[in-house]
Order: sequence, then C-alpha cells, then structure tokens
Amino acid sequence: MTSNMTRTLVATAIALTMALLPVPAASQGEQSAARRSRTTLLVHVTQGPENPTRAALAFLVAKTAIDEGDAVTLFLAGDAVQLIRDGVLDSLAGLGTGRLRESFDAIAKGGGRFYLSGMSSNARGVTEKDLAGKPAEFATPNVLLRLLKEHDRALTY
Repeated sequence: MTSNMTRTLVATAIALTMALLPVPAASQGEQSAARRSRTTLLVHVTQGPENPTRAALAFLVAKTAIDEGDAVTLFLAGDAVQLIRDGVLDSLAGLGTGRLRESFDAIAKGGGRFYLSGMSSNARGVTEKDLAGKPAEFATPNVLLRLLKEHDRALTY
C-alpha cells in the first residue's frame, strides 16, 4: 500500500468517525437565541358569532402560537369584528375549540395585537367603547396589506 493510499484511508476513517459522532444538544444560550428569532404570524379572521367553532379555532391557534413563543397579530374583518365585544367574548365557545374569552385573554397577556376592519366595525355597530382596555384598534384595508407583508406567515379563518 502506498503512502498516498494510507493517507486517504486514514482521512476517510476520520471523516466517517466524525460523521457518526452524536451532535451535542444546543446550549441554553443557543436555544434562547433561536427563540429570539421567533416567527411572526398574522391571523385574519372573518368568521364571527354565526360560526362559533371556526371563530374560536382562530383564537385558539393564535393563543397556541403565542404559547410557542411566536409573535401574533389578529385582523378581524366582516362578522368577526363582533368577537371583540365583551358579551361575545364571555359567551362564545366553539365545539372542541374552547371558550373565546380564555383564548383572547391569553393572546392579550402574551403581547398579541388586534386590528379590526373599520368599515366592518362601522357596519356592525362596533365602537371605541368595545375596544376600551383591549390591545385593539380600528384599521383600514391598507393596514391589512401592510401586516400581511410584514409577517412571516398568515392564516385565514
């Protein structure tokens, strides 16, 4: 066997050994750094009290994303603007998707923001009074488009 062949065999053996070694788990600092680069999620909700399961599902998914460390924004349009009313938050529950109030409170506590279509709100009598004390504001369609462009992912319910 020539010395070149020996060197090649040794190099191959070393490379194979290195490839088979277990990869060490990420340190806590590395995990924290990965967590800081969290996903931004926009949840566009158009289903309101007329479809309680779908409406509650949208909020449940948003809550779950926040629980996973993601940044979440919800844009409520059409009948969904009614979901911001305290009476609806307190009474609506989806079949297998939980109570709306519980998900809303977790989203708000976790830093989630709510935007409501101003035109949809006006047509359905949703006012500033309904938004009082909530991380919510009225918005125009161009805000929805801006949010869509700014977020990593978007879901529609």
